[in-house]
Amino acid sequence: MTNARTAIDAFIAAKLEIDDMLERLKSLSDEHFNTDPDAINWADVGTLDHYRGRLREICDSAFHEGEYAQ
Repeated sequence: MTNARTAIDAFIAAKLEIDDMLERLKSLSDEHFNTDPDAINWADVGTLDHYRGRLREICDSAFHEGEYAQ
């Protein structure tokens, strides 16, 4: 029972951390990733594309899409 309780606790802790990160990302997105929408440049596009690529890999893994498709 100790191993199961430890696994549950670890799972919940990881889930809460993910939830926090998602909330922070949503807030950052709402603020245009701290950029002035009227002054966006190619560096801003590159940064956002980098974020998108990392998130796409996570989504592909979680939803079994892309290279993770079964």
